[in-house]
Amino acid sequence: MLQKSSPFMKQANLINGEWVGADSGKTIDVINPATGLKIGTVPNSGKAETRRAIDAAAEAFKTWRKTSVLERAKMMRKLHDAILDNQDALAELLTLEQGKSLFESRGEVGMSAAYILWYAEEARRTYGDIVPSPWADRRILVTKEPVGVIGAITPWNFPSSMLARKIGPALAAGCTAVVKPATQTPYSGLVWGALCEEAGIPKGVVNILTGSASEIGGEITSNPLVRKITFTGSTEIGKILIKQAADTVKKVSMELGGNAPFIVFDDADVDRAVQGAMIAKFRNSGQTCVCTNRFLVQSGIYDTFIEKFAAATQKLKVGDGLETGTEQGPLIDEKAVAKVEEFVADAKQKGGKVVTGGKRHALGGSFYEPTIISDAKEDMLFTKEEIFGPVAPVYKFETEQEAIDLANNTEFGLASYFYTRDLGRVFRVSEGLKYGMVGVNEGMITTVEAPFGGVKESGLGKEGGHQGIEDYLDTKYVCVGGLGL
Repeated sequence: MLQKSSPFMKQANLINGEWVGADSGKTIDVINPATGLKIGTVPNSGKAETRRAIDAAAEAFKTWRKTSVLERAKMMRKLHDAILDNQDALAELLTLEQGKSLFESRGEVGMSAAYILWYAEEARRTYGDIVPSPWADRRILVTKEPVGVIGAITPWNFPSSMLARKIGPALAAGCTAVVKPATQTPYSGLVWGALCEEAGIPKGVVNILTGSASEIGGEITSNPLVRKITFTGSTEIGKILIKQAADTVKKVSMELGGNAPFIVFDDADVDRAVQGAMIAKFRNSGQTCVCTNRFLVQSGIYDTFIEKFAAATQKLKVGDGLETGTEQGPLIDEKAVAKVEEFVADAKQKGGKVVTGGKRHALGGSFYEPTIISDAKEDMLFTKEEIFGPVAPVYKFETEQEAIDLANNTEFGLASYFYTRDLGRVFRVSEGLKYGMVGVNEGMITTVEAPFGGVKESGLGKEGGHQGIEDYLDTKYVCVGGLGL
């Protein structure tokens, strides 16, 4: 399997069009979470390498910003085609380092290509304005310009599509980029360098490096040449980056943690709700920022929902993502399993009942059984903390307002879901939920055409949709006077 993917497995940084190691020669091992075996290594880079990458991006920006939107769109279409032409090999590499099933990896790679195509098209729609002037001899022009060099830091759970959401609008707007993929899943990030080369994107426009998060991140946030930072990851790290970026007053886009509620009302189509619950909870083994963290089920159908949900959960095939038919792969590492075990132990101690699962899988390693816990209470750890694993706590509620209050009782506000057949309730609840995204009778709502992002401590800014390019643009007002009109 590794040999098939090896042409795409870049084990070096891409800086100013050259594939190079860390200055120190030090490397970081990359481990397959399904087997625990070493896949390869990547450079353990720091501040010096990051500074060179930023300098290269700043130099490339001088010419890249002057390319026409049609030129940029043409190269981005080539990038889109290069991704799809190699979809199977890229998906295999993604599964090898991240663990998710090949089916999910193929979907993620396809979504990555879709983001690039979307922003190739959006490049032509960064409209400005001609504003009616209050002065007879002046004209008011409002234009949009690329912000400059952007720093992008991406997570391990969606190492391809999270980067597509950042590289896509950056390239489209005329920005250049310095990218740090997660060291646990670096190859799906580094391969973007090879794909950009294939698409004819000039050297220095996209630079990718791996290594110390604190050193690379610290240089990106402190270097005045970087004008925008885009980060997907934990709220804890996001807050640090925001503070660091304040010293040079950079633009920031933050897609941070979540605590998604999934509400099922008495009048819901329970079978449809269960179908949505399986996607919203167990996709990527529960390791998604929009993954359901709390199931809130109205008392009238509470037992029925749990019974059907458990039956569906018990059918999930757990295994190595490269094996045919696998639906749930391993968690990313041992630390993730330990965290899940802590949540389950806490729930059991406080009266929660394990309906199915509840322990490490017989496969060993970082595999964990898909788990449902009934009788969940507000004092349990997962009420406030993000699970990031295949554990589904189910809470009982009585009234519509109680459900809304429970759902909103968190500092997070990324994604939320609810199921009902009452049209009035659709609007009351969707307007009452303090979340950036709401799925009504749907468990998976992410699409390139719509804005993705949260409110409260779940982040700032949007990715996707026409809104996704705005944070990569500066608005400029030009007043032209002395026209003698």
